[in-house]
Amino acid sequence: MNPILAAECIEKSFGKKTVLRTAGLWATPGRITAVLGRNGCGKTTLIRITCGMLRPDSGFVIYDKERYSRPRLWRLARRGLFFLPERDLLMQNLTCGEHMRVLAYHHVESHIDEAVDRLRIRDLLDRRPRQVSGGEVRRVELAIALARQPRCLIADEPFYGIAPKDAELLQQVFRELADAGTAIIVTGHEVRYLLDIADDVIWQTAGTTHALGDAQTAREHHQFRQEYLGLAEQTY
Repeated sequence: MNPILAAECIEKSFGKKTVLRTAGLWATPGRITAVLGRNGCGKTTLIRITCGMLRPDSGFVIYDKERYSRPRLWRLARRGLFFLPERDLLMQNLTCGEHMRVLAYHHVESHIDEAVDRLRIRDLLDRRPRQVSGGEVRRVELAIALARQPRCLIADEPFYGIAPKDAELLQQVFRELADAGTAIIVTGHEVRYLLDIADDVIWQTAGTTHALGDAQTAREHHQFRQEYLGLAEQTY
């Protein structure tokens, strides 16, 4: 199946520092693509360009067969893309339940109820984001994404700083979304969580990206293991 979302030949510099050189990524319906790389390699920059939050110096994004030299998040969101940033999706002055009720104006109520129950957040609905743990915030955020039933979901660092039980639930929901046809891109440094759910792996290094194939093929890629996975991953 062809990707619904693809970023191609992306280049980006900040001042004299070149962050991206002909980088790219994609999201295919029914599959989870994990983007891995060291801190500072430009993963978040590439993600933000792909979803329309940052302008590239050159390159383009294709979403649902339409080509954009300057994509905009609001335009892509109207066509079914949902971006889950590393932080600050939720507003601190609203309760978790109010976030879900705002969503209800535009989406089927039954989808919201299903998402609340699937992410186990019903007892969090009267609390504000600052009153719950990082893992609980992530569950609320993913519940919002699940209720929207996105065609494409991009999640930046979804497993960062959360408890194993929350990470396991998020893994299950990502997999369920993909199995239902959603195209998913995830990034982060929690290698075990990411490789456990990845159908495709992209390695970002030296300003560019390399498609490594499925998770097992990535684990067996000598240079990727040597330069990124490291000794801690040798027994995985």
